[in-house]
Amino acid sequence: MQTPPSRKEITHERILATAARAIRRAGFHGTGVADLMQEAGLTHGGFYAHFASRNALLAEALDRAGKEGAANLAKGIAIRQARGATALRALVESYLSERHLASAENGCPGAALASEMPRQAAEVRQAAAQRVQSLVGTVNRALPGDAHADSAPAIASQLIGALQLARALGDNADGRALLAANRRTLLAQYDTGSPS
Repeated sequence: MQTPPSRKEITHERILATAARAIRRAGFHGTGVADLMQEAGLTHGGFYAHFASRNALLAEALDRAGKEGAANLAKGIAIRQARGATALRALVESYLSERHLASAENGCPGAALASEMPRQAAEVRQAAAQRVQSLVGTVNRALPGDAHADSAPAIASQLIGALQLARALGDNADGRALLAANRRTLLAQYDTGSPS
């Protein structure tokens, strides 16, 4: 029998869920402790009962954001594979989707935060590196068996970069066209198992 979570655990989870959305929405520098606690419906003073520092929160929130983004991506992949898409096609179409373009707050933290990651404290950079490696691993598992060993990091880079540039253009015809061009290019080069 599982013990129900304590009030402290529930509060910790609420802060973490709020932070995971906030960092993807506003970036690391746009996520202050006071605003975050207010968004979570808590007082600023309670923060240090849950996290040793702001960087500790950011590292844990980045990990949470990555797991949430991966779960959302996995759902999209499963739906597309059920319709007959190869694993790679399902991954590319899910990651470079209009839905992902419009929902940075719930998507891949790599695309939302890549330009900020190198300027963070060591513990945050380590969490960021794990998120990048996780995406590379997801791509690697989706590749056909005859793919070149360097393909997974190259594809992961193009996925993140394409989504960042599409978001820079906006959730509009230009942003969607950029995603479509990248989907076509990636699939023409790497996916030989399913029709367009």
